[in-house]
Amino acid sequence: MTRVLLTGSSGYIGKHITLRLLADGYEVKASVRSSAKADEVREAVAAHLPKGFDLVKNLTFVELDLEKDSGWDSALEGVDVLIHSASPFPIASPKDENDLVRPAVEGTLRALKAAHKAGVKRVVLTSSVAAIYGNDLPAGKTEFDETMWSDPNHVVGRVAYTKSKTLAEMSAWDYIASEAPELELTTVNPVLVAGAPLDKNFGSSVSVVERILIGKDPMLPDISFSIVDVKDVAAMHAKAISIDACKGKRFIASAGSRTFIQIAKTLKAEFPKRKISTIQAPSFVIRFLALFDSEVKAVLPTLGKHIGVNSSQATKVLGIDFVSPETSLIETSNYLIDNGFVK
Repeated sequence: MTRVLLTGSSGYIGKHITLRLLADGYEVKASVRSSAKADEVREAVAAHLPKGFDLVKNLTFVELDLEKDSGWDSALEGVDVLIHSASPFPIASPKDENDLVRPAVEGTLRALKAAHKAGVKRVVLTSSVAAIYGNDLPAGKTEFDETMWSDPNHVVGRVAYTKSKTLAEMSAWDYIASEAPELELTTVNPVLVAGAPLDKNFGSSVSVVERILIGKDPMLPDISFSIVDVKDVAAMHAKAISIDACKGKRFIASAGSRTFIQIAKTLKAEFPKRKISTIQAPSFVIRFLALFDSEVKAVLPTLGKHIGVNSSQATKVLGIDFVSPETSLIETSNYLIDNGFVK
C-alpha cells in the first residue's frame, strides 16, 4: 500500500485531502502540531468513512513544525509520497508580510529537502492561483493559465498572501531544478475554495460566504471570485499521485468565476428570508471603507477587474468534472447555518 505523508492535515482543505486519500486506498501519515489536532482530524474523517473502516491501521499522525528541522527525518521514514498542503491563509494582510512569506517559503523548502533526503520521489504541493494571477495578462490572453506567474512587485502580486504563495512555489521549482531533479513535483493551484467543512474547526476560506449570509455589507464591491469545491481540490491531490502525465506540471483548480453580486443573488434565491444585499457599491465607497476595514482593503487590487482562469488542464489530465460554484456556495451556506455559525 502506498504511504503518503500529508502536512497541514488539520486544515479545511487538509481534512478533505486526508479523507479522499483514505477513501482511495492510501495509507496516510498526517502531520499535526499537537496531539489534540490529531484527535480533531481523526474524528472529522471518521464520520465520512464506510462502517468498519480500519482507521487505526490506515491513519497515523506525526508532530511537525514547518519552522523547525526536528522530526522530519522520522516522519518521512517509509513514505512513498509527500503532499505538502500546510500554509497559512488569512483574509486580511498582516502588518509584517514576513509573518506569511517566511514560513511559507522556508516550510516548503524544509519539506522538499527532507523528502529528497529520505528518497521520496513523488511530491504534490498545494500552491494557489495567487501564484499565477498577480500580474498583467500577456498580450492576446483573456484568462490566466498555468504558464503564468505572479510578479511579487506587481500591485496585485505584492499583497502579502499572494507573495507568500508565489515565492513558496517558485522556491519549490527552483530547488528541484538546481538540487533535486529526480523529485517529481506537481502543484495544485486552487482559487477561492468553498464547500462544506468536515467539522466545526475550519479557517478563513469560507468567510466570504459567511460575510454575505450575515449581511455584513449593505453594498458589495465590484469584484469577481473564481470558485472551486473543496472536494475537487482534494480529488486533484489524490489523482496527481498516480497519473504520470501530471508530473512536473501545475494545475489550476477552478469551476468558474462569479461576481460578488452573482454570488449574493445565488444565496438570496436559496435563502430568501435572509437579509442578503445584492446592491453593488460604487468603487469610491469601497476605497473609503478600506481605510477602516482590513478585509475590505485586501480586495482593492482586484476592484473592477473581472479576469478568469483556465482550468481545462485539470479536466483533461486529471479527469476532474468540477462541482458548480452555485452548488459549492449553497452547501457551504447550509453548513454554516445548520451548525450555528450564521444566525
